[in-house]
Amino acid sequence: MDTSAEVPVVTRTHVHVGERELAGLERDALVLTAEERRWGRRRVTTRAGRALALALPTGSALAPGDVLHVGPGFYVAIEAAPEPVLAVAPRSRAEGLRVAFEVGNRHFALALEGERLLVPDDPAMEQLLGRLGVAFERTRTVFVPVGAGHRHDH
Repeated sequence: MDTSAEVPVVTRTHVHVGERELAGLERDALVLTAEERRWGRRRVTTRAGRALALALPTGSALAPGDVLHVGPGFYVAIEAAPEPVLAVAPRSRAEGLRVAFEVGNRHFALALEGERLLVPDDPAMEQLLGRLGVAFERTRTVFVPVGAGHRHDH
């Protein structure tokens, strides 16, 4: 028996569909961290246990809120998973710009949450913030990086 036909293959980062087309369908979710939203080729399982095979173009990134797949009686939307981050509440505009510059200069992602800057909870980021003399707190929250960003290791 060929089981590959049973797993939908997703080749686009989102389906162009409106609320009207989704009305009456069950909403399922694929909950991923920021890093996982950049992994375009793999098998995934939705919150409701549905399997999907991702075969996205190189360099693709999934965005929270986008509809990834529409199936018979259901659709799958992308959700951002809470993850460990370091949160900085800059004391001034200059401090915020300095943190953003230094984080970007090291090719790390940065997210905005109200007045706070969020960076991955990573030893290199902890060391950087300490060297800059910037106060931060460890927390878990949704991390949606600013801009598309780029990585040199992919």
